[in-house]
Amino acid sequence: MSTEAPPRPRSRFRARATAGLTALLLPLAAMVGLASPAEAATSATATYAKSSDWGTGFEGKWTVKNTGTTTINSWTVEWDFPSGTRVTSAWDATVTNSGDHWTAKNVGWNGTLAPGASVSFGFNGSGPGSPSNCKLNGASCDGGSVPGDNPPSAPGTPTASGVTDTSVNLSWSAATDDKGIKNYDVLRDGAKIATVTGTTYTNTGLTAGTDYSYSVQARDSADQTGPVSGAVAVRTTGGSGGEPGPGDKVKLGYFTNWGVYGRNYHVKNLVTSGSASKITHINYAFGNVSGGKCTIGDAYADYDKAYTADQSVDGKADTWDQPLRGNFNQLRKLKAQYPHIKVLWSFGGWTWSGGFGQAVQNPAAFAQSCYDLVEDPRWADVFDGIDLDWEYPNACGLTCDTSGPAAFKNMMQAMRTKFGANNLVTAAVTADASSGGKIDAADYGGAAQYLDWYNVMTYDFFGAWAAKGPTAPHSPLTSYPGIPQAGFNSAEAIAKFKAKGVPAKKLLLGIGFYGRGWTGVTQSAPGGTATGPAAGTYEQGIEDYKVLKSSCPATGTIAGTAYAHCGTNWWSYDTPATVTSKMNWANNQGLGGAFFWEFSGDTSNGELVGAINSGLG
Repeated sequence: MSTEAPPRPRSRFRARATAGLTALLLPLAAMVGLASPAEAATSATATYAKSSDWGTGFEGKWTVKNTGTTTINSWTVEWDFPSGTRVTSAWDATVTNSGDHWTAKNVGWNGTLAPGASVSFGFNGSGPGSPSNCKLNGASCDGGSVPGDNPPSAPGTPTASGVTDTSVNLSWSAATDDKGIKNYDVLRDGAKIATVTGTTYTNTGLTAGTDYSYSVQARDSADQTGPVSGAVAVRTTGGSGGEPGPGDKVKLGYFTNWGVYGRNYHVKNLVTSGSASKITHINYAFGNVSGGKCTIGDAYADYDKAYTADQSVDGKADTWDQPLRGNFNQLRKLKAQYPHIKVLWSFGGWTWSGGFGQAVQNPAAFAQSCYDLVEDPRWADVFDGIDLDWEYPNACGLTCDTSGPAAFKNMMQAMRTKFGANNLVTAAVTADASSGGKIDAADYGGAAQYLDWYNVMTYDFFGAWAAKGPTAPHSPLTSYPGIPQAGFNSAEAIAKFKAKGVPAKKLLLGIGFYGRGWTGVTQSAPGGTATGPAAGTYEQGIEDYKVLKSSCPATGTIAGTAYAHCGTNWWSYDTPATVTSKMNWANNQGLGGAFFWEFSGDTSNGELVGAINSGLG
């Protein structure tokens, strides 16, 4: 279970045939008289072409080119049309307007431009006018910026309050600029809906029971725009769908089959810790994906290990000749005592995701193999469904996959067809909300119709695989000034899934029952340098909450997550207090509940499970 980001997949470019007049390319510096070449910093340019004109309308095309020496990760082109000229449809960009001011933003697959690369997007328009006042990422479209004037910084991520059926109040911390801030653009689902001079805005006229995503962008006195802030997800109250009632919230934990070895953690521990009465679901991890099929992960731990009376859930020892032993039999005993608990068998995970690419070449056969294994008569009564943990479809994790954006949807459709309506079908999914990142790599929105929910892995954003830092919370709820990677936080991940059409009630917020840490750190606040990973019980750079709460108590919080600086070690992890606040946030977003990785990281009395249970209600 990991959300560490590998290099982004290469951009894909789509072509559109044009007809009519020969394109007339007009450099925008010449068209609108912006900065001269001597003043321009050659980083990126945007040029316009009228590809064809049929009298009642025309086809226009913009070409964005990276003329600098570093990669561009996203682009925004802005221009003005005279009154009476407008865009009627567009492709390969998201085009919006506020009056006669038009804005085009890259879509997920074409925002990254290596040095020397270019990309085009087109539109159909009406009216006789030509564009003017062009800006590319807030600077001149001829590659220049306003001499001696830097663009503003990103404002703080908005916070939402006073949410009703039809309105929401937004507020954010101010951006900074060397010449002063002029105003802020308020963006809803990526489109500008208002420009305000202060740091608050009330959006009215919304639809009840609907998900929205808000961010803001500052403009300075020269009208240069800075980076877009982090996004806050908002669900209006009311509506026919509404959010699930408190009794419907999913409270799910992962139980690992290897935990019975060095960790000495068994199904009985769910009872003795008090956790069994506070959860609704268990994901049993992991089954393997090999040879195009679902296969057993650890036969001994799964169904062969003999339990003594003191280790067993019901206090009865296994016998040598009983048909089922191991964790499966212990889960059966647990369900007998706690009949509300449902158990899913999870396949894949970080180590075993490499087999999905072969398996999805024949989704129906793969689904059949998984069904045959989960519904094996020896343990069919133990499991209530299947969870697929593919890290990551059409992207890179421990290995890289090139199955294409439709492979994940096709797999989940086949699983639902085979497992039917009476079994649960779920998936653990990436939380990489960066532009062109892993959420954009697969059709998670299209697949959502076949799943009961997504376990969004909103942890492992940052860690000591970046051995020298900067130190950062591995599970930030929101963005914050200085965060090492844009889009690496829970709020933006949830907002992005919602924007792709995934209902809020099908999204579970992920909590890590462990911390990630560095050593050689002198700075207490996040953002410090390090010399490498801190020592851990089982692995460098990682430690259970039950250890950290005493060995390195929290000294502060950042982005909704605790952090601790003790000696030269720096750790980030969730505590009962931060878990409670995250559950409140999940409830306010209308999420289906929460899940965690994994039981053995909690205290012997289940502190974190208790916080999830009470926080969700």
